[in-house]
Amino acid sequence: MDYLYWLDQIQPAHRNWVGDKAFYLGVFGQRGYPVIPGVVVSAPAFRSFLETIQWADPLFRDLPNSSLHIDVDNPRQLQAIAQQIRQGVTTTPIAQDWLAVLEAAIATWQSRAVILRPSIAVEADVLTRLEYPRGVLRAQVCWAEPGAIAKGVQQVWGELFRAKSLLYWQRLGVQLQQVNLAVLIQPLESAIASGTLQGNASGLEIQSIWGLGNALVEGIVAADSYQGELTGEWCSVRLGTKRYAYDLSSPATLSVIGGEALPASSPNECLRLYPVAEEYQQQAALSDRQRQHLLQLAQHLIQEYGQPVCLEWALHPGVTGAEPSVLLTQIHPCLVQKHQSTQDPAVAIASATASLLPEGCSQLHDSTSAYSTSSDVSHSILHGVAAASGQVLAQAWVIDHGQALERMPSNAVLVASHIQPQWVAALKQCAGIVTEQGGATSHGAILAREIGIPAVVGVADVTQQIQSGEIVFVDGDGGKVYRVNALDAGAFSIPATAVSAVYPSEMPVSQPSSAMPVAIATPLTTQLMVNLSQLQRLADVAAMSVDGVGLLRSELMMQEVLSGSPQQWLLNQTDVDLIERLSQQIQRFAEAFAPRPVFYRSLDLRSHEIPVNAHMALTEPNPTLGLHGALSYQTNPALFELELAALRRVQARGYDNLRLILPFVRTVEEFEFCRDRVIEAGLTQTSTFELWIMAEVPSVLFLIPEYVDAGVQGISIGSNDLTQLMLAVDRDHPQMTGAFDQCHPALIRAMQHLIQAAKQAGIPCSICGQAPVQHPELIEQLVEWGITAISVSADAIESTRRAIAEAEERKNEERREKKEK
Repeated sequence: MDYLYWLDQIQPAHRNWVGDKAFYLGVFGQRGYPVIPGVVVSAPAFRSFLETIQWADPLFRDLPNSSLHIDVDNPRQLQAIAQQIRQGVTTTPIAQDWLAVLEAAIATWQSRAVILRPSIAVEADVLTRLEYPRGVLRAQVCWAEPGAIAKGVQQVWGELFRAKSLLYWQRLGVQLQQVNLAVLIQPLESAIASGTLQGNASGLEIQSIWGLGNALVEGIVAADSYQGELTGEWCSVRLGTKRYAYDLSSPATLSVIGGEALPASSPNECLRLYPVAEEYQQQAALSDRQRQHLLQLAQHLIQEYGQPVCLEWALHPGVTGAEPSVLLTQIHPCLVQKHQSTQDPAVAIASATASLLPEGCSQLHDSTSAYSTSSDVSHSILHGVAAASGQVLAQAWVIDHGQALERMPSNAVLVASHIQPQWVAALKQCAGIVTEQGGATSHGAILAREIGIPAVVGVADVTQQIQSGEIVFVDGDGGKVYRVNALDAGAFSIPATAVSAVYPSEMPVSQPSSAMPVAIATPLTTQLMVNLSQLQRLADVAAMSVDGVGLLRSELMMQEVLSGSPQQWLLNQTDVDLIERLSQQIQRFAEAFAPRPVFYRSLDLRSHEIPVNAHMALTEPNPTLGLHGALSYQTNPALFELELAALRRVQARGYDNLRLILPFVRTVEEFEFCRDRVIEAGLTQTSTFELWIMAEVPSVLFLIPEYVDAGVQGISIGSNDLTQLMLAVDRDHPQMTGAFDQCHPALIRAMQHLIQAAKQAGIPCSICGQAPVQHPELIEQLVEWGITAISVSADAIESTRRAIAEAEERKNEERREKKEK
């Protein structure tokens, strides 16, 4: 069997050997489409290579044919195994015979660099060829040199054994021997522009940026967007702000580049990020003729293939005097997009249950529904607070019924009295969350929104009303939990691959619309940022068009680093270990969003949420007003100083996009204490570093000038705490939900005062609480007052973007009218 295949040699019988990505490029390239050439290191080559590795651990000796059953719920074990396997893969030499053939093939391109893309075909009944997500395995870029090529191939192979990949395949019930991994290698040249195209019979959308496509994948720029019909009528044209462009390392060849490259993280780095000259930043990256050429390609592909398609393309300079040419870098059928459901819950339950019940079982009975079938199956409704959007149908796992959290099956709905932050790892295996306690701003609700699963909180006595194994339908939009009893509670089990009825956790992807009016939108003046703490969705969120991370919640993020509270962890480990663990975690966020800013909020350990020790948890009578936030740093600065050391370590590795926000600052003196520690840690030596405070304690309202004089460089309104302190309402108390009003006149005036006081003092002011999400009508007022940034959870990014755009347009219109008068 051959180990190498040219794209123009690929036949249908080769699909499992070369993977879907290479297969589609090869097929359509042979049909005359302008595809970048490539050579494929086949899946059999990878399996043959694995058999040559001398494994020290017996667990890996049969790796090419092993299902590799590991405990993916044990993060430390998972990381250790993943690291061991990748080390074996990247350090074992590749057979020189076919490696020499590969290097000779690449040399014929006479290209300076190459890109190596993972190309997968899955042999599994539970997973169709089109269902695995893009981004599970990363591509690699390297110079077209013999040693670099071999290393690049091994790095792509190693991607299969990253912890997130092992977790993903095991969650789907796919064994590793069912995953055929090939490596597609293509020449990498400078591109004038690049982007994506998604199209179907009713319409299409093109996104375009300057330079190579990495800036679009990383979300560094706001792309141009064209939406239209296949007939050629463009319904919507939006020009983005494209401040940066990727090109090959010096010398850069793009005419749009307006300065020197940003610093590289490695001297051998092939790609560099360059600033775009100001006159090109808001200029279209595609001409009308080039856009029409892409449209024609899409028309032919859709007509020939008969399915929606997704393309990635690059606009390459032609030879001297020739027109630039569009070349396709990837072609594949569009994945089936799973959007958040807005249908009636009874209808959603009915349709979902049909696919889950054994043959012959009824669906459900509801006397008020037109979809009633049989009285054998019924449901009752429990009411609570809508905490995280989406709907899901799954088995319940009730903690208060004596069930152990560590034994909870994957894709179950966790039902508990409240959510403890140390359950983060377990929550990632959940299909949804239902709790007795907590409100929409509780830790459980925040975690659910970040992970992307539906949640209903504040459901009275839910742990007594629902039994483990019972089927429940969680409506995170309506704040309801439906009990679905099929014949009897234990009559059937739900397959792990079919738990979600409507998949609320998938972030919506914009689709072409033929009904959209012709409009050219201006870029947002108000920054749109994201609240984040979990790595699970980091790559997806970083790829979105946001201006950075407005709130990196350290106490939630740290649950992925440690087991137990930070101080408990330090009892058994050294501070050096904590600094390194924490710096590695922070670096992943800084790296994913660079050069966009990441605002890290230092630890705010409240004893009722993350007990520092048993003594404090029992004796602190009012944890919200207790020893936490900046005041706790004065009492015991050790942990704060470790955080600062971790931030400094990340800076030293070349990441200059970190900012620091101090939580729950009560007095100027508290800030000054922290400021001095920050200076001593060396963080201010990086010119881009900024020190902010959370504006969540009412005293900040009256002290903005004093804080600025002391060195505060920005404030971020924490509307959740500000609301509960202004109105004396416990935000986690389910029975006080109605009184927790973030639109109360007192809160409106407080936010207005903070924004205007910050503006007068010459510092930026952002908001990162739930107020703009729960009350989008506030956004117009925030924009009117001059808020500089709005930071929201990932699932609210697009709706917030639209609200900001509309608010800014109205504000500009009012200015124009005043000017005319």
